Amino acid sequence: MKGRKIAVIGGGAAGFFFAINCAEKNPDYEITILEKAPKLLGKVRISGGGRCNVTHAFFDAKLLAKNYPRGEKELLGPFHAFTPTQTIEWFAKCAVKLKTESDGRMFPITDSSETIIDCFMNEAKKHHIRIRTLAIVDEMKHVNEQWHLVINKAEKEVFDAVFIASGSAHKMWDILAALGHKIIAPVPSLFTFNIKDSRIKELMGLSLKNATVSVIDLKLSVQGPVLITHWGLSGPAILRVSAWGARALHERNHCFELMVNWCGEKKFLEVLDQLKTQKSIHHKKIAFQNNLFEIPLRLWQSLCSAAEISEQKIWADCNNKELDALANQLTKCIFQVNGKSTNKDEFVTAGGVDLKEVDFKTMQSKLLPNLYFGGEVMNIDAITGGFNFQAAWTTAWIAAQSI
Repeated sequence: MKGRKIAVIGGGAAGFFFAINCAEKNPDYEITILEKAPKLLGKVRISGGGRCNVTHAFFDAKLLAKNYPRGEKELLGPFHAFTPTQTIEWFAKCAVKLKTESDGRMFPITDSSETIIDCFMNEAKKHHIRIRTLAIVDEMKHVNEQWHLVINKAEKEVFDAVFIASGSAHKMWDILAALGHKIIAPVPSLFTFNIKDSRIKELMGLSLKNATVSVIDLKLSVQGPVLITHWGLSGPAILRVSAWGARALHERNHCFELMVNWCGEKKFLEVLDQLKTQKSIHHKKIAFQNNLFEIPLRLWQSLCSAAEISEQKIWADCNNKELDALANQLTKCIFQVNGKSTNKDEFVTAGGVDLKEVDFKTMQSKLLPNLYFGGEVMNIDAITGGFNFQAAWTTAWIAAQSI
């Protein structure tokens, strides 16, 4: 079909990726990006601290899908079609080289999100994609096989198909709900935990490479790096717990008990045995100054104090009650969480279009013809590390091939 008019609602990562790929496949299509904000690609600009975490070096679709608390099952097929390998190749074709860091995250070699933004803007210009900012879609109607959009309350435009990449925009969810789509109520994901506790109060900036954090009554446990902040706890392990427990923690108003094992996988009895061995072998050393298990000294000292081991006490003078208490502090450290904080510039939401109402072979609505979805407008979200962007690239690419 010649000269189809396509509307792209949302000038972010998924919106631009769809528009460019759609234009490449169909040069005769008239494609218009409608962005409500004055600036384009805002989330791309701040991602990864301004470096843009483009994707992650997980090249197996099954392993990749496991990083999505919402969407793991549905994304498995799409990830076989467009993986991080294709992402790397796509950007390389546009003269943007990516690099892989030790934790698997991938960034442009320039370490600047402007590289990705410039790439998108140049490609959009090359393919004559029409871009409108401050363009708010107020209404959508499907009439005679076409989509009638009301923009900025007065303008009316007619399109043959619509791709929605509006992220967590509540107004668009309201419009889709009015059209008959089920919207899963949005709740925050990827947040840090507010904790006021004397054991960590003065330890801002300390981090552990491998701790285990568990939400006690949810049987939710994650292992990984933990960072102590001025408001409580953060770091990859905490963010993963917040992602997988997003809805349950929201129901608790983000007030719950968190247990931290500062020794990673080591159990209470194993740690207790090591403390007793330390007492036996290094009995003259001052326990307060003799930190074990790769725990930072200041945290070790705080936990010793919580176990009522004095600053000058040597290992030989530590009794069984004190060693038990220290092992408990090391492996079963209980904190009361009272609220959450935003993780830097991350603003990921769990919720959106019900995934049962989307055909993941085409990204088309199962309820309405010529209506397609990409990215976080759907009930899809991931942990940090480039995974949310990869879902955006994959779903946008599939829609572009299908439309």
